[in-house]
Amino acid sequence: MNLRCGKEKFFALPFAMLCCSLLGIHLKDWKRMTTKNFKTTPKLARNIVLFLALCSSTALPAHSQSYTELWHGASHLMHHAAEQKCIAPKKTADYPAPPVRGADGEPRGILAGPPPSDAIILFDGKDLSEWAGSDGRAPRWTVTNGVLTVLPKSGYLHTKRKFGDCQLHIEWATPEVVVGDSQGRGNSGVFLQGRYEIQVLDSFKNKTYYDGQAGAVYHQYPPLVNACRGPGEWQTYDIIYHAPKFADDGKLTQPGTVTVLQNGVLVQDHVTIKGDTMSDRPTYKAHGKASLELQDHGNPVHYRNIWIREL
Repeated sequence: MNLRCGKEKFFALPFAMLCCSLLGIHLKDWKRMTTKNFKTTPKLARNIVLFLALCSSTALPAHSQSYTELWHGASHLMHHAAEQKCIAPKKTADYPAPPVRGADGEPRGILAGPPPSDAIILFDGKDLSEWAGSDGRAPRWTVTNGVLTVLPKSGYLHTKRKFGDCQLHIEWATPEVVVGDSQGRGNSGVFLQGRYEIQVLDSFKNKTYYDGQAGAVYHQYPPLVNACRGPGEWQTYDIIYHAPKFADDGKLTQPGTVTVLQNGVLVQDHVTIKGDTMSDRPTYKAHGKASLELQDHGNPVHYRNIWIREL
């Protein structure tokens, strides 16, 4: 509607005032609205925007004092609304639980390490006391000079302890002597809760399918970049994992998420895990805490310095 020409302009101001009344806004309130103590609400902010849109289409003269004061007041109000973000105060129940703190309210102190003082050491180069082999048998992988090496065709390793949300640090290296290509070259994997694989592979100048490269959430997300070092060089994964959550009836209530840094480079940015990574059609099956697993894929991949923090 445009009422800027002809005799119809005389109806513009009454029309705008009517709009004010319908939207619950009164011109006398503009001064109050620009005061420091005025509290903006999403509904009122929306109504004001509608009012200004209606006024802009009427014949209020651009030089009008009322018009100028109106926009001046609107400017202050919108700025104030932006500062408040027009968000109604949250209820206490809407906020996440605070972190665990000491009796004095301070965050719990730890020694940063590495490894951090509250980390569980899964492998420090000495023995496999934290690990078991396939079907609960004793591990058959070898430990030499502080390095854990996959014994091909001997089966996976899994931790004796079970974990949920965690921060995991693990160092790995593919064989220095290159054998094979694609998925047959330096292949292993880190399975979070025994189900969700972060691929380990020699991806240095080694072409394969995108979501099967090192740093991939296998079959779900390729890495953001290829951050692989050459064969035989030590590499690191730093993983932040939040486990999926299930209702008592087994229904998924919150999928798992994972963030991965490879050699200090972000390769997975808080991605949502779609389900079991070994399936072409990933789905979730209810589970609780579960073991961390290292994969035997037939290649003598090396591991060292493995620690985990429960979150």
